[in-house]
Amino acid sequence: MSQLTMIALDLVAIGLLTFALYFPRHRRRDLLVAYLIVNVGVMAVTVMLADSAVGVGLGLGLFGVLSIIRLRSSEIAQHEVAYYFAALALGLIAGLGAADLSADTASATTLASFVAPALMAMLLLVMTFGDHPGLFRAYRQQTVTLDSAIADESTLRLRLENLLGARVHSVTINKLDLVNDTTVVDVRYRITGDAHVTGSTTPATASELLEGANR
Repeated sequence: MSQLTMIALDLVAIGLLTFALYFPRHRRRDLLVAYLIVNVGVMAVTVMLADSAVGVGLGLGLFGVLSIIRLRSSEIAQHEVAYYFAALALGLIAGLGAADLSADTASATTLASFVAPALMAMLLLVMTFGDHPGLFRAYRQQTVTLDSAIADESTLRLRLENLLGARVHSVTINKLDLVNDTTVVDVRYRITGDAHVTGSTTPATASELLEGANR
């Protein structure tokens, strides 16, 4: 296997990650460019620095700083962070594998020819099944603003189950405003398909706002 073959494998892998997995599932076009550039950039710099006096450690450290800056520059969901680091990992594996192919030792050539492609395939498989839409599809997380101040967790849980038509697994009160009579909670729940849940709760009103998208 040649260096060009390893680079081609990386391009195929990042193409599958972005165009076959991420975009059909999440439809966020702006992150496609970020994933592609991170992958190809890390691979290119890794190959170039592998045999230089600068060292791979310094090059990867610089990319780590750039990654932190990019992740802090705008809010992205946790699954998008996972795709971000998968793209980075694919680039690292391909870059180190391509650099090893230039070495004369048999062990380095074996690592690049077999282990590196296997690791890249493993990453794609993990993202394929780990981010599959059918995996725990009934579970949701939302930030909910209620038009009443409710301090009791049991009452709050029943109110949310009546509002969401779901089984609430976790409730965290983010803000309890007794002056304006509102409660902001982070709720994690499982959709049951029932419109109402039995219990002595007041029916949900139209002024109760659901903030944030399902994750």
